[in-house]
Amino acid sequence: MKLSDFVYEYPRELIAKYPAEPRDSARLMVLDRKKQTIEHRVFRDIVDYFNDGDVLVVNNTKVFPARLYGSKEKTGARIEVFLLRELNPESRLWDVIVDPARKIRIGNKLYFENGLVAEVIDNTTSRGRTIRFVFAGSNEELYRKIDEIGQTPIPPYIKREVEEEDRDRYQTIFARERGAVAAPTAGLHFTESLVKKLRAKGVQIAPVTLHVGLGTFRSVEVEDLTKHRMDSEYYDISPQTAEIVNRALESPDHHVTAVGTTVVRAIESSLSAAYTLKANRGWTDKFIYPPYDFHITERLITNFHMPRSTLLMLVAAFAGYDFIMEAYRVAVREKYRLFSFGDAMLIL
Repeated sequence: MKLSDFVYEYPRELIAKYPAEPRDSARLMVLDRKKQTIEHRVFRDIVDYFNDGDVLVVNNTKVFPARLYGSKEKTGARIEVFLLRELNPESRLWDVIVDPARKIRIGNKLYFENGLVAEVIDNTTSRGRTIRFVFAGSNEELYRKIDEIGQTPIPPYIKREVEEEDRDRYQTIFARERGAVAAPTAGLHFTESLVKKLRAKGVQIAPVTLHVGLGTFRSVEVEDLTKHRMDSEYYDISPQTAEIVNRALESPDHHVTAVGTTVVRAIESSLSAAYTLKANRGWTDKFIYPPYDFHITERLITNFHMPRSTLLMLVAAFAGYDFIMEAYRVAVREKYRLFSFGDAMLIL
């Protein structure tokens, strides 16, 4: 398939600037792959599609305030530093994106408002740099400093100022493991009361970790999808989660539902020789696009994704290209709210 196959038109007013309130009141489009049918529901109705013994796999990554603003030494020029991932906690090394990049060279020092200082030690890409925080305290103290000055990294297509409330809005109720620069947005629709209802039906919640980074969102620049390379993202699948998922896979009456494309990438990246889920931790650069054989994922909860995105490509691989593009045409016609704070889709 080609990049141009994943283009669709949408009015900008459909981009959600805020999540639904309460979160589980978002709209839910239900796609049945066997029947090729589309239903329109509310997200809290998702309970109706689960039974005793089903498994819901969620991403427990936690977003940290990754967008920092500082100034360059001597000139005082204002610099945006977007923290991508921590490379080495002991040496305080981070991969970052800087803007404007042309002003930032190896050896430059960057000063932040709470006394935090960083030094540029390497160029990685045209906008990418490796920096080292000049900080004598513990790693937890460094993160507290980052929390003091950092902004929640809501997506740039949401055209509004970042608000203090976004620290909670842009976080799922499953968030436990700090390390993401973007939320696994399919999980944003869940509330504590909804999870309680699912558990009451006998649904097991199985967490995995995939720290959402640039790999999920880097734009595809090539028409031939086989030429695109994903940035690696860290994932962790515990033995307990692997056991829960594999037990469900053994039963024809139980289903494994992935909450979001990040969960799909994690669980499809860690397969045993028998194509069961393997407990593992490491880095994945898996790029899923049509055609693709899914081994763990049986159902998928996801948001509506941007044109030309790797997220849309993954969903098309799961639901079928023609079916998913028709669903997107219906979503635009029915005025579903789009993207990170938007409405959801359940693919059966």
